Amino acid sequence: MSNFHHSAQDTRVDDGHILRARLQNGNGDFVDAECNLNDCLGNNNGRFDWGGRGFADSAEDIRFEFEGDQPILRARLFNVEGQAIDADVNLCERLSNNDGNFHFE
Repeated sequence: MSNFHHSAQDTRVDDGHILRARLQNGNGDFVDAECNLNDCLGNNNGRFDWGGRGFADSAEDIRFEFEGDQPILRARLFNVEGQAIDADVNLCERLSNNDGNFHFE
């Protein structure tokens, strides 16, 4: 698990799919960084799918929060029958901080 949030400040999700934060780089400075979550998360029949694309195109009620100290993205994702399914994903599963930039692993 990649703990990008341990070297981040002001972490948030804008427009339902843009992860933004100030990430610490190798010099110890905090720099603005962003990651389009639509480029690394898809919707597989109502479940978040790492390596997929465009989850936000078939989602509603997208929200981001810290649960304990873990950065969790939650949404209602539509399945193939058109039903909205509650889903969540821990963004630390595949996102890391690489010298002040988000990196998808």
